[in-house]
Amino acid sequence: SCVSFLSDYGLVDGFVASCHGMLLCRTPGVHIIDITHLIPAGDVRRGSVVLAQTVGHLPPAVHLAVVDPGVGTSRRALAVATPRGFLVGPDNGLLPPAADALGGVRSAVALAVPAEVSATFHGRDVFAPAAAALVAGQDLAGLGIPVDPAGLARLPPPVVRPARPATAGAASPTAVEIEVLTVDTFGNVQLAGAADVLPSAWVAPGRTIEITADRSVAIGLFGLTFASVDPGEIVVYVDSAGLVALAVNRGSAARRLAVTAGDVVRLAAGGAPGSMIAPPSTS
Repeated sequence: SCVSFLSDYGLVDGFVASCHGMLLCRTPGVHIIDITHLIPAGDVRRGSVVLAQTVGHLPPAVHLAVVDPGVGTSRRALAVATPRGFLVGPDNGLLPPAADALGGVRSAVALAVPAEVSATFHGRDVFAPAAAALVAGQDLAGLGIPVDPAGLARLPPPVVRPARPATAGAASPTAVEIEVLTVDTFGNVQLAGAADVLPSAWVAPGRTIEITADRSVAIGLFGLTFASVDPGEIVVYVDSAGLVALAVNRGSAARRLAVTAGDVVRLAAGGAPGSMIAPPSTS
């Protein structure tokens, strides 16, 4: 009885309302959870990240996701079954991370796209009707042609790698390079790696970490939360999605470091080898 809905439609036009209307006309009383409609236009990576990091916290549902710059082209329209719900949306890499978060793809079909529907509004005319049909109990196999789950489009994996040694013949890398996955509304910078991509010695409160981006170099402290550092200082922490992230206490790390999604930052042990800085007092 529940549909979650994510898109890049924005809140100025009537696109979201039209999709709501299609769902409610076909399945009166369905509960709709709007995840967000403020994904940057056409940003499939951002949409996939937000969707994947959200669906696991929702009740079992049909998850309707539309970030579809290829609408009307030969890209497939999909409905996907997972152990914990269904996903409906374009075959452009948007859905698989969320499917993985829900236990993996059990089966998938390519939805029929009737010739008479709008070539530019499959959210209303193709995806919302499919989501409504699934909510109403229609079998997935009746919605389209079976698709090999291994053949679903996936986005290239983000960069997570040891940094190259500074000089030829140098010892093994003592730094890591990680892609910026997302920047949230607070300016917190989420990186595309969990804490285990960092040397274990770095993951200690108060450890200094040097952060190098294309246009900035800064020193942060590893901490548990934003207040692990003084206001205006940078903290390196593990965020609510279990990923390494950068924040400025009462500020914007994205602005301070001049980074955005897709940039690669270099993290290295800061200060003298083995040096520690005592975490701020909480008294």
